[in-house]
Amino acid sequence: MNGKQSGFSRRDLLRTGAAGVLTIGLGDWAGLARGQTGTAQPAGTLPPAGKSPAVRAKAKSVILLWMNGGPPQMDTFDPKPQAGEAYTGPLRKPLQTNVPGIQIAETLPLLAKQADKYAILRSMTHGNNGHETAAYIMLTCTPLATDLVYPTLGAVVALKKPYGGVLPPYITLTSPVGRISEAGFLGNNYKSYVTGGDPNSKDFRVQGLVPARGMTDRQLQGRRDLVKSLDTLGADMAKDDAFRAIGDLQEKAYGLIFGEAKRAFDLSQEKDDLREKYGRNHFGQSCLLARRLVENDVPFVAINMGGWDTHKDNFGALKRLCPMLDAGFASLLEDLAARGLLESTLVLWCGEFGRTPKVAVEPPWFGGRHHYGPVFTAVVAGGGFQGGKVVGASDSRGEQVRQRPIYPWDLSASMYKLMGIDPLGRLPHPQGCVAYVTPLASGDVPSGGLLTEIM
Repeated sequence: MNGKQSGFSRRDLLRTGAAGVLTIGLGDWAGLARGQTGTAQPAGTLPPAGKSPAVRAKAKSVILLWMNGGPPQMDTFDPKPQAGEAYTGPLRKPLQTNVPGIQIAETLPLLAKQADKYAILRSMTHGNNGHETAAYIMLTCTPLATDLVYPTLGAVVALKKPYGGVLPPYITLTSPVGRISEAGFLGNNYKSYVTGGDPNSKDFRVQGLVPARGMTDRQLQGRRDLVKSLDTLGADMAKDDAFRAIGDLQEKAYGLIFGEAKRAFDLSQEKDDLREKYGRNHFGQSCLLARRLVENDVPFVAINMGGWDTHKDNFGALKRLCPMLDAGFASLLEDLAARGLLESTLVLWCGEFGRTPKVAVEPPWFGGRHHYGPVFTAVVAGGGFQGGKVVGASDSRGEQVRQRPIYPWDLSASMYKLMGIDPLGRLPHPQGCVAYVTPLASGDVPSGGLLTEIM
């Protein structure tokens, strides 16, 4: 088949082949470009427990620390030493933090020294005990519905938060968070960019933003220059909008490879002692990378830390998980604060639910904890949230909300307020269905109100 018959010349083939060495496609770039044109909405009025405060939008970026599987609240941020060994297991000596009156579990000694920077939400509740369903509730901050699949927090931020950067507006390190549709009815343009790879590896490669394996930057630049020198067709068609758009997208793709993206993901630029402080492991280096991404104004970065589904030998698993969590999370807070970024970066730590307060000592669990959605804990920091506070409480055994229930949509509405996004605004739906940023706008969900105590 010749070029005329196919509508595709040899020059076009060479041009397309050169673009093909970039593992991010032009179609993906078109989607990302559309995903970066959202506009912030004015703050709305919500029905909180008390009066809604006058909130000044401070948060420019969000870092979500997602504990996949569900972290045990009693072994992290809501210890219950008085409940007895049947509930505490071997962890019976909580730590006093650097904030008088606030204690956390002995598993997190570094975070105990940073408690002035975060607030603990000890009365989170949604009552769902299924991984996928609870993850949907927490990541979208909406109840389960049969008619609409809502977008996650990250997708809403990508839509609503103004952003003109080179990097994608919603990035996940390094595997998908939750087994749900991230963008929901917003569509693929608002899906997260999942990097893949291991940031702790010296050969860390970001999928889609690096040359094909075996091809050097010099070789790729040479291919680019060759295409430009032969591209007389492109020059002839420079005034054509379609050709100009393709050229612009191609230059953006090359820009990612050679420019800001490559530098943003290059952890070798960080000092070795700082990398050691974060922890030379997947989670610790993901936290450091997240800091670099918000320095580049990325609106939403999610980190997926797995391993928290501790049905069996919960306390054995914590010996592996908590040191990584402690070093990475504590270093992230300290580093953001030292660089003046904590005020504009909202950090959220949570999982899909908590774990059962009473330890399952019987076989085959041998000290495990199971899924638990009636009451659990989340942690927020920065972005306008006040640190050194505790909001809400579970009962003496951590089995029920004792005071001040916090529903996922109460949390998201508070976060959106701090980002300058109207929690009562609408989301675009392709079939014109009525869909709100948070379900509080409909008035038919239970609510403990905005987190006025820390805003």
